[in-house]
Amino acid sequence: MRLLILLLLITNIYADVKQEMFGLYQNKKFAKVCTMGFDNFGKYKRDEEFVSLYAFSCLNSDYIDRLAVPTAVLKFSEEARANSAYFSVILMQKKLLYHSLLDGYELSELKLPTTNYILSKVFDLYTKLGKHDKRAFYIFQDPKDKKLTYKLYLAKDYKITKMVIEEFYDTMLIKRHIYW
Repeated sequence: MRLLILLLLITNIYADVKQEMFGLYQNKKFAKVCTMGFDNFGKYKRDEEFVSLYAFSCLNSDYIDRLAVPTAVLKFSEEARANSAYFSVILMQKKLLYHSLLDGYELSELKLPTTNYILSKVFDLYTKLGKHDKRAFYIFQDPKDKKLTYKLYLAKDYKITKMVIEEFYDTMLIKRHIYW
């Protein structure tokens, strides 16, 4: 009987964490969900719904590097494998774009899959430049919406150089994405 009560209590606590994360996700509190997922990952790494919720929250809050571990564990269902592939593409594009901007690595010869995520859009536009001289910043116009532009540049920090993508609609800044 005690085991049953303990099991119900643990299940209820787990459901509360997952349910709370889902509610926060629906309210676009992505950074909070990402942090909760990170803090509880060890306990629930076999629950692919939990891991996907955690990973999408990290993606939506621009914590791209936190996608590496979920990418590795999402493998037991078709949906999980699709999510894993999606996260892998974005993580790879981030690493390659950063490498190119900092070190001059040539990307124009690469043929990679893409996504609709902001980093993928900018990556694709950047690779279409071909070989070019290094610039202080890059301005790209969205091919589907002429009022939408992206500014890509590096920002030096006292610890590490960060890659920044700013989204503009007309001349209004919509969002700033910062990656390192």
